Amino acid sequence: MIASMTGFGKAVVQLVSKKISIEIKSLNSKNLDINMRIPQEYKEKELEMRKKIADSLVRGKVSFTLYIENTGVDDTLKINRAMVQKYMEELQQISPLPAKDLLPVVMNLPDTLSNVKDDIDPDEWQIIIRAMEEALHNIVAYRQAEGAVLQADFSQRIATLEKLLAEIPPLEIKRKEAMILKLQKALEDLKQNVDENRFEQELIYYLEKLDITEEQVRLKNHLDYYKQMLHTKDSNGRKLGFITQEIGREINTIGSKANFAPMQKIVVQMKDELEKIKEQNLNIL
Repeated sequence: MIASMTGFGKAVVQLVSKKISIEIKSLNSKNLDINMRIPQEYKEKELEMRKKIADSLVRGKVSFTLYIENTGVDDTLKINRAMVQKYMEELQQISPLPAKDLLPVVMNLPDTLSNVKDDIDPDEWQIIIRAMEEALHNIVAYRQAEGAVLQADFSQRIATLEKLLAEIPPLEIKRKEAMILKLQKALEDLKQNVDENRFEQELIYYLEKLDITEEQVRLKNHLDYYKQMLHTKDSNGRKLGFITQEIGREINTIGSKANFAPMQKIVVQMKDELEKIKEQNLNIL
């Protein structure tokens, strides 16, 4: 089952005097890139939190936010007077409101309150861990839901490629006839007498050189393998990307060898479908 790298997860815990909120967002990326926004007092736990994120999300551009809002009395908090004064001065320059009306606004701004706790509260940390696990569970579920949509789209496009591939063999007879007529006309234009046996040998060599049977077989195998990888237990976007490259290589070779307008029209359609698959492939975990 494939999973998308795009996702969102959130968890909120309301305590007696504070509200803990965790948000996790992820976008596609070749590797794991985590951007952390956490309160200063929890900086020592950053590596532990990063590992937990990495274990769950594996890959993607991840934005993690831990926000702790005080909603009641907390005797460990002190007012940062210098920061409050600075905010007040800045706001008074752009607002006609009196200081008493600006103060509630200022107190909700960052860094106006400082926590004087020397150590992290073990009980609070366990609550944060559980909230983090809930948020990670939610984003993984989101990714899987997005992956299901992608999987349905991939299955449809691979089926389209298989249908287009099946249209090529019936054209082979007409293609070979057109090639023979083209060679015969070229000889007639040269007005040269040729040995029929030699001409037949050269024609066979020419037809073998432009034969696309092997490419069709390999392309069919690659399409089958892609479908197989779509339904594996683990999502593997990199492997699907490699298979897509091989599919593209066979399609290009067929196009370069075909030299027959009806076949080249099919190749163009196949390339169009493949490009859409490649675009979506970038978002697979």
